[in-house]
Amino acid sequence: MVLENRVVEEMKDSLQKEVVLRTHGLSKKFGKRWAARDLNLEVHRDDVFCFLGPNGAGKSTTIRMILTLLMPTAGSIEMFGMDLHKNRSAVLSRVCGIVEKPDFYLYLSAYKNLEILGSMTRRIEKEKIMETLEVVGLKARAFEKVKTFSHGMKQRLGIAQALLTKPELIILDEPTTGLDPQGTKEVRELIRRLSHDREMTIFLSSHLLSEVELVATRMAVINRGELIAQGSVSELLGKEATEYSIEVLPLESATELIAKLPWVKVLSAQNGKIKVRVEPGHSSELNRLLVTHHIGVSSFSPHRTLEDFFLKITEGTSEI
Repeated sequence: MVLENRVVEEMKDSLQKEVVLRTHGLSKKFGKRWAARDLNLEVHRDDVFCFLGPNGAGKSTTIRMILTLLMPTAGSIEMFGMDLHKNRSAVLSRVCGIVEKPDFYLYLSAYKNLEILGSMTRRIEKEKIMETLEVVGLKARAFEKVKTFSHGMKQRLGIAQALLTKPELIILDEPTTGLDPQGTKEVRELIRRLSHDREMTIFLSSHLLSEVELVATRMAVINRGELIAQGSVSELLGKEATEYSIEVLPLESATELIAKLPWVKVLSAQNGKIKVRVEPGHSSELNRLLVTHHIGVSSFSPHRTLEDFFLKITEGTSEI
């Protein structure tokens, strides 16, 4: 019930939020191959919108069309309520995108790079540059040469460059590709901060399912250029039965109680843990029943993940 209520509230919120990016039948054809076909995407203000799909699914092609680096074969793109191609300058002045890896003058400092790159659009005050470097966690390295930076630090510097123009929408294409675990964690935490603290809308493409699940509020799944699913993460993952691992005491009493419930199936019960499959909306009810029957519950962990969802809906069409 709790999950269902949360899904309803998220759906209500999404209906009330401004749509900052919408595509209508967006398509791109290279020769005889459709890299993207009939894509209808909606990104709402304050979303961390994850554009998910295996390598070669059409994510980068779509992003390049959104940033006007490629012309669509068919369809249209709307941003902030305006047609992108009729209002290109006005729209893109409110957007910043990083496609592939950002490039810098390696022999110059992080500060000097931002000063030069920022001046290409307008004069940037020193205080603004330092503030931006602080946001991405690089203030202490501001005057060190970029050639000494790790790949993850360069990615964060690229995001700092994007922030200089105060964009309302940031588009990041595979920002954690090639990063080590620490670099991935740093970029992930930065995305969270930009969303929560700065209320920025972020469009993020990735094929790393575990990373997406940690930051996404809404997502779209694409495969072979076609849209397969779109919605809030909890809405999409909450449509079907979820598997849980429950650590209980005593095990026998808990198993007997659960076996009587029509909306739960016991998969296994051993070593103090019960693995069950629970129909949508009943997880909190199950937990409550166990507690009211004086059964100790020390952990209640879901096994339904974004990876499970992705593999199921793309089964038979592609491998990740």
